[in-house]
Amino acid sequence: MIAFRNPDLHCHSRQSDGVLTPSDLANRAHARGVDLWALTDHDDVSGVGQARMSAQSLGMAFLAGVEISVTWANRTVHVVGLGIDERHPTLTQGLLKLRSERDERALLIAEKLAVAGFAGAYEGALKHVQNPSLVSRTHFARYLVEQGHVSTMQLAFDRYLGEQGTAYVPTQWASLHDAVQWIVAAGGVAVIAHPARYKYSEIEFDALFQEFRHLGGLAIEVCTGSHKPDENVQYAQVARDYGFLASCGSDFHGPAESRHDLGSVPALPEDLTPVWQALSLN
Repeated sequence: MIAFRNPDLHCHSRQSDGVLTPSDLANRAHARGVDLWALTDHDDVSGVGQARMSAQSLGMAFLAGVEISVTWANRTVHVVGLGIDERHPTLTQGLLKLRSERDERALLIAEKLAVAGFAGAYEGALKHVQNPSLVSRTHFARYLVEQGHVSTMQLAFDRYLGEQGTAYVPTQWASLHDAVQWIVAAGGVAVIAHPARYKYSEIEFDALFQEFRHLGGLAIEVCTGSHKPDENVQYAQVARDYGFLASCGSDFHGPAESRHDLGSVPALPEDLTPVWQALSLN
């Protein structure tokens, strides 16, 4: 069994809604002691090549990754793909369609923010975007903070961009079936990201986990920067109960925005099988 002292398998670069380049992320991860790293940008794999080259130059094991937006039971779920071939046509064509949905949503968000009194929000958000094909709510949140309309990113989501916010735009993302199949077709392992973030009942969670496993999903994130310590414990037990492999990652977006820096999440419980045991490392 391959042992890694400090893996981090969930983070974001400027190619989606992070603030650092893939190379800068690789350097930061290496400096913080990460020995197995994955870049998992939202619905986009354009940074994977640069990330891989940087990780290899640093002697850091690397997994190509992506975080796919899914709609399940009328809510958004994120499914991470690890160990993917980022050039596989089934995956790249599916992600292209999702990015077109993101662009349409961004224009609708800007319209709602204009009604709320914030004209020019789309153009303002674009100033924070590296990848013009992927404008996210995070970019709008940065713009609102920059303009002094709110004091923090969290307030931007609470008041305007989150599910209860006045500028929230519900979107039909990929189906769970499609997301898992894209990842599997590309040779990867599908992972349910930060499960504690989803507002499902116990019965709904059971249905989600059962369907995910039936479709070929193999893992869930147990220790993640999006979880509280007791939630790490809770989802370690879920992994045991459903026979899932366990993944971990900081969900790092930037030094001033993330609860956890790269390489700072707790170690996985020793009795769980880590997801990398099912993957070939670059």
